[in-house]
Parts: sequence; structure tokens; C-alpha cells
Amino acid sequence: MFEKILIANRGEIACRVIRACRELGIKTVAIHSEVDRESMHVKLADKAICVGNANASESYLNIPSIIAAAEISGADAIHPGYGFLAENTYFAEVCETCGLKFVGPSKKAIEQMGDKITAIKLMKKSGVPVIPGSEGPVNINDSRIFAMAKKIGYPIIIKASTGGGGKGMRIVVSEETLQNSIVTAQTEAKAAFGNSDVYMEKYIEDPHHIEFQVLADKYGKTAYLPERDCSIQRRHQKLLEESPSPLIGSALRKKMGKAARNAAASIKYTTVGTVEFLLDKRGNFYFMEMNTRIQVEHPVTEMLTGIDLVKEQIKLAAGEKLSIDSEKIKIFGHAIECRINAEDPDRDFIPSPGKIGKLFLPGGPGIRLDTHVYSGYTIPPFYDSLIVKVIALGKNREEAIVKMQRALGEVEIEGIKNTSSLHSKIMANEKFRSGSVNTAFLPKHIFGKQ
Repeated sequence: MFEKILIANRGEIACRVIRACRELGIKTVAIHSEVDRESMHVKLADKAICVGNANASESYLNIPSIIAAAEISGADAIHPGYGFLAENTYFAEVCETCGLKFVGPSKKAIEQMGDKITAIKLMKKSGVPVIPGSEGPVNINDSRIFAMAKKIGYPIIIKASTGGGGKGMRIVVSEETLQNSIVTAQTEAKAAFGNSDVYMEKYIEDPHHIEFQVLADKYGKTAYLPERDCSIQRRHQKLLEESPSPLIGSALRKKMGKAARNAAASIKYTTVGTVEFLLDKRGNFYFMEMNTRIQVEHPVTEMLTGIDLVKEQIKLAAGEKLSIDSEKIKIFGHAIECRINAEDPDRDFIPSPGKIGKLFLPGGPGIRLDTHVYSGYTIPPFYDSLIVKVIALGKNREEAIVKMQRALGEVEIEGIKNTSSLHSKIMANEKFRSGSVNTAFLPKHIFGKQ
């Protein structure tokens, strides 16, 4: 087992990793930018090192400074959390070159799944269902694009080959806008990810976003855990997750779970990851992508199964054998997670950084909080807006919703705008309570946009 881990991240995920390390008897090193000196993860770690200025490119993305911090502090491993460098192949390679264990999969696995065109080809070869689409990148100089789009069938979607979060994506309903959509998506992809490659695939209208947590050791054993339904999103970014999905029965769960396990096994994946699918109105599911890291929404699965995913991730990275069998997993009711962001939902989710005044967060039976904020803490404008994750566990979905409603009603955060009131509206919505939600839920049933 590792003796000391440096956490190359900030915010609530850095706090989460530090707590897991402490329970495993592992010392921790926190890195921070100049504006994050008072952040909770800095206070919780055994040692803290400033790695640069406020801008992420000069701190949390500053690979030389992070490696230097690890070497100076005597760390023997680096946990990247999520975001920042978590899926950066170069960073994973540098860690290994410098004798630091990267708490994640191999560089090759990150590389294969980081490029969506490569990932789709690999999944198709492995027998995992994929959405019909182009076999590779497309551009306006290729005379075959119109025939290709017609064969796939409109509407289609143009997607960036790398990256995510809804950037470099354009929906195309007819050939009149195809070329312009490709150029626009390429431009956006280049600006966001440094890679202008885009591809096209069939646009699945109003799908359900379903993902499966997978775990794997270096000895060839792979397991999957019950699915998470992540269909409630804004601009292709998740706001709420729950498990199990209210739309999936045991037969489909097993079928999709095995596909997720096969997807991971086919690339000799190790540690913890997530295979994401789109589920259409007819019950057909298709591979979308694989995230080669711990997910923001991992607490939903932890609450549901009692399995500490961060601890498992660290143990697997240290070379321990996987002790989890998919067929023996027990589900403890139903879990829901609401991401409370420092944003104004009434103004198109504009960020709301600033100093937190009065802060009251909920508790009680079945409620878990993952956060890094406290009264008097100043939320900087430079990073992700997530401030609190509220997770509720009930003996069934109805009870989980009631518990979440009660918890959200207790939230008081003064000084900044936040999304807790939006989540309360979602909990009270009859469409949500019935369980028949998809990725179009928020604009159609909360904001009234068609």
C-alpha cells in the first residue's frame, strides 16, 4: 500500500480523497493555487504546497510544479480526482516516468477512451452496441459527407472527437446546414480541446443517460455495479443522478452491465471507471463514452451498495486484487444526488462566485454531504462551480425523494446564488416523481421550453 499520496486537485473531490486516505492510513499532500490557501482540502491534508497562481493553467494544470511538489513531499503516488489532469495521458506518463504511481488506468487506456472515434471503433470490435455514425473524422472537403449523413439518417449530431461537456457539438436536421455545422463544431472543438477533429453519428432524440461503474484489477478481473441514471442535465452537463434507474429492470440491467464490463475488459482496463450509454425510447442502448477516472456522482453508488469507490480505486492502483463480484452486489434501497452549484438558475446558470455568509447544510438519517465550503469561505471565479453534493438514501425511490426534499428545504447559503431551489422544483415535479425522465426533462418540464 502507498505511504503518501499527493492529490492533484481541489474542492470537494480533494477532500473526499484525503478522507479515504486517512481511513486507509495513508498520509496526504494537498496542492493549491494562491487563491485556494483557505480551501478545506488544504486544511485537511497532512501537508499543503502552493503550485502556482489562480489560473488553472498555472497551478492545477501545471505538471512540472505538481511533479516537483510530489518529489519534494516524498509522495509515492498521485491521485488526480476528476477534471483537470485526471484523463491527461501525458500527465499519467510523466508520473510513471518519475516513479510516481498514477492512481488511475494505464496511459494507453486513457488514450484509447479519450479519443471518441478510437473508443467507438474498439467498442464495435468488442461487440458493444454503438450508435450508427461515421467511421472516422469528417470535414467539409470530403464529398462523401452528404451521402454518409443520408445513410445514417437525419437528425444527426456532429461531435468533437476529444473532450466533452457539450462543447464541439451540433445537431443537424437537414443537409442544408451540414457543412456549416461541421465548421462550427470544428472551431469550437479546437478552441476547447486543441483538436478540431469531429465525427457524425445518429442523433438519439430525448434519450436516457445511463452509466455503469466498473472496477478492474491488473490480474484480469472486472466487475460492474448497479447503474446510475444521469438524464437530468443542462447543456449536456449533469445536475442530478440516481440509482437504480427507475426505467431499468433486472434483465436490462444485467445486459447493460455485462456490456460495460466487456467494454472495460476489452482494453485491459484497471482501477475505477465509468461506461456511459444512451438508452432510446425503444429500449435499445448504445455506447457513448468511457470516463477513465472517478466520477462526480460516485457517492450515489457508494450509498446504494456500501462500497467505498475511492478506497477501492486506491487499493487497485496499489496492486491489490479485486474482491467484488457483480452477481453478489446487494442494493440498499434508492439513492439520489443533487449537485448544488454556485450558479443562478434563473439567469441561464451564470456563475455566482463570492463570499459565503450564513451557511446551514442539512443532515439527518439517510443524508450525506460532500463539500469543501464553509461559512466565510470565498468561492473563486476561476474553477468549477460545484460547492455541495447532497445525497439521499431511502428504502425506495419515493422515500429517497422525500428525504431529499426535506434536506433541500434545510439548505441556507447566503452571499451567493445557488441551485438548491432548482433541485427542490425537480423533486416536486410530477414527471420526475413518476420516473419517466430523459435528457430533455429540464427545458421541457422545469423551464417550459419546447
